[in-house]
Amino acid sequence: MTEEEATALGKRLAACRHFRPMPGLKDTQGRTWDDSLLWRWNPEVDVPDLRQPASMGILLACVREAWGDPTLHVVCAGGSVELGVWHARWGTSSRRGATEAEALLVALEAKS
Repeated sequence: MTEEEATALGKRLAACRHFRPMPGLKDTQGRTWDDSLLWRWNPEVDVPDLRQPASMGILLACVREAWGDPTLHVVCAGGSVELGVWHARWGTSSRRGATEAEALLVALEAKS
């Protein structure tokens, strides 16, 4: 994922109603957010970096929380470049993306 793509996905994530920054989140400025800094989080300025494993884990946690399904995860959905989100109640959804980050983000946006 390029810097530009990561920034675009991060901005979309920060704009989601169900996104909440959590300790360990990394942003595109290289900062790691912890409890002492999270009160300063500004979604118009601070952009999560979805190339970072900790940020991806937080995105997954937000999606699971928004959908109320702790089993939700990303699966191959229609070929080698398309991933879908699997939900215990409805199986693989049409909430798909070209990357794991995008598939999860689309699922979170669907709840916003």
